[in-house]
Amino acid sequence: MSTTTTSEKKELFILDKNVDVAMRDGANLKADIFRPLDDGKYPAILNFGPYQKDKLWTTPPTLEEKGNEYMNWETVNPEIWVPEGYVSVRVDARGSGKSQGQFEPWSASEAVDFYDAIEWAAKQPWCNGNIGLLGISYYAINQWFVANLQPPSLKAIIPWEGFADIYRDALFHGGITCLFMTNWFTAHMLHHQVGRASQTVTNAWERNTLHFWLSNNLDSGALSKSQADWDQITVPFYSVGNWTGMGLHLRGNTESFMLSKNPNKKLRIQNGSHVHPFYTADGRRDQIRFLDYWLKGKQNGIMDEPPVKLAIRHGADQIEWRAEQEWPLARTQWTKMYFDIASATGAGPYQGSLVDKNPSKESSCTYAATGSGSMGSSSAASAQVMGGGIKPDMGIALFTPAMTEDMEITGPLSATFWVSSSSEDMDLFITMRHFDEAGQEIMETGQQGSPVPVAKGWLRVSHRELDQEKTLPYRPYHLHQRRLWLTPGEIVQVDVEIWPTSMVFKKGHRMRLDVQPRDGVGSASYMHYHADYNTGTNTIYAGGKYESYILLPVIPKS
Repeated sequence: MSTTTTSEKKELFILDKNVDVAMRDGANLKADIFRPLDDGKYPAILNFGPYQKDKLWTTPPTLEEKGNEYMNWETVNPEIWVPEGYVSVRVDARGSGKSQGQFEPWSASEAVDFYDAIEWAAKQPWCNGNIGLLGISYYAINQWFVANLQPPSLKAIIPWEGFADIYRDALFHGGITCLFMTNWFTAHMLHHQVGRASQTVTNAWERNTLHFWLSNNLDSGALSKSQADWDQITVPFYSVGNWTGMGLHLRGNTESFMLSKNPNKKLRIQNGSHVHPFYTADGRRDQIRFLDYWLKGKQNGIMDEPPVKLAIRHGADQIEWRAEQEWPLARTQWTKMYFDIASATGAGPYQGSLVDKNPSKESSCTYAATGSGSMGSSSAASAQVMGGGIKPDMGIALFTPAMTEDMEITGPLSATFWVSSSSEDMDLFITMRHFDEAGQEIMETGQQGSPVPVAKGWLRVSHRELDQEKTLPYRPYHLHQRRLWLTPGEIVQVDVEIWPTSMVFKKGHRMRLDVQPRDGVGSASYMHYHADYNTGTNTIYAGGKYESYILLPVIPKS
């Protein structure tokens, strides 16, 4: 298949295909460039990644923005952006699409390539020297890592649902391996090894990325170039998260706004699927106004407006947009709801309560750490995940009383409690759920399209050691630098990070907190590998000296 450079005049733009983008080591990556019909100089928006610039994305019929023959997964639509006065540049990352070399996702070398592509674009005759980055997921994540390097022509970024710490946000949730990442890598390796891309890229995926990821299951520093350095990211940014993105992106988007000292930052958190909000009139309005301000110098007032825009959820995908001045919200009433498990009973998960005072008497609840699944020789990984995977009848379920009035929780959460195991380690999976007056669960449309609950958190107990300098009362920060193995029966305190959320629990509704040894309800897209030392029985302690609770960000009525 030819990769000869061509240029075609279309109705709305000129399309230059397979243009060489020079890297500092002499390599040339391939790009497609969509530019206005005249010979003017315009700011450029770059998308740089492995999803193949030539691969047509057939948009779903529910997408607000109309599809066309130039649509490409998670990238900007040139039929929208070029008429707005931008050049759209799509670059196949090294070792992907039509760019030769070895593919290394979210690596130091990829960030350097991205830097070079930015500076290359800024010097082209069609560019005014101002570069912006805008895209979803992969095209959001690598914005953080190239921004670490501060390319001089980069003027603004919009990481739209993109993780910022490959260890904590993506590969190892609380130290537990997330299978989304291994599955993601395998899928795209297949595209490039046995799919159409194999016709133009030769042996581009030989680097053993999976071995590199899995062998760095402690945060030793090997993955540091795939972690945002908030002190180095000085470019203006608009960080966009999704409440249902628990398991991949949301944490990176909220951490960026919370931790960065950059004065030119904004935060938007939405709801629903991964791609739909990006291609709405509302989403596009925020994108264009931000980039117009920083790349064109338009004084449109966007930086004078409240920096935070939140979709406050009311259940079953019902939202209201609200502007805020900070994150977390300054008026938050941090509220502890304590575990009451003294009379925990039930044939399924043991049922206890969430109460507003620590029970005076100590109590405990013991549950099985494994299901009935077995590991067959033909599918060991499947047996480890699905055979012992989503188990709604395991662990404990803690209910609040019915709400006496509407209660809004919006912000980061955490849970602190005491545990022991008959094994040398144990996994904790936390799920916050929402039930109506009739006891029916209320779910939301998840990032991947399947129903999801309110919030999730995870911790492998041997990873419980905290970084005391970075830990906040509402957001534990785990070191992940060594494993503190358990002695069977040893009781230890754990602090579990629960990813941020927003939900209004209406009068009469109830909140439920599941603590389980396996993935719980709404985990289908982000399952985890359960290692074989998670066996036997686990015990949770509460009451008296074992003060166990969830910390909720309750927002008072205005």
